[in-house]
Amino acid sequence: MSDIDEKDIHSFVDAVSAYFYQTTGEKAEIRSAYLVESGVSATTFELIGHISLSGSFSGRVYFSASRGMVRHLLLMMKELNHTEEHLLDTVGEVANTIAGNARQHFGDTMEISVPVVTATTHENWLNTVVSPRSYVILIKWKQYKASVVVDIQRIAK
Repeated sequence: MSDIDEKDIHSFVDAVSAYFYQTTGEKAEIRSAYLVESGVSATTFELIGHISLSGSFSGRVYFSASRGMVRHLLLMMKELNHTEEHLLDTVGEVANTIAGNARQHFGDTMEISVPVVTATTHENWLNTVVSPRSYVILIKWKQYKASVVVDIQRIAK
C-alpha cells in the first residue's frame, strides 16, 4: 500500500469546490486541509455519507455536515422535501459526487461504491481505519461547516 500525495488530495479539494459551485452557484470556503496520523480522529457532524473505494485503491471518502447545511443545500436546489430520509440521501449524494469528481483524477482503476449514510444527534468522532495518514478537509459554506475525510491508500500492484 502507498500513501496518496498532495496532488491527489488537491483533487478532492477541487471536487468539493466544484460541487458547491455547481450546486449553489456559490463557492465554499476551504478552511483548511490537514493530515491526521494513525489513531487520531476527525470531527464529523450530524449527517455522514461515505463511499467505499476498491480496485487499485482501498478506503473511504466521507462527507459530513449538519442538518441545517443540508436543508439549505436542498433549498438552493429548489427541493422542498426535507424529511430525514431525504437529508440522508442528499448527504450520500454529496459524498458520491465528490468521490466521482475525484475519480477523474485517479482514473478508472478507482471503483466507488454506492453511498452509505448515518445520522447522529450531535458532532462525533470518526476513526479512520485504512490509511495511517488520512486527510481532513474543512469546509465553510454560508454560516455552516462541513468536513470531507479522505481515508484511502493506493494498492501496490
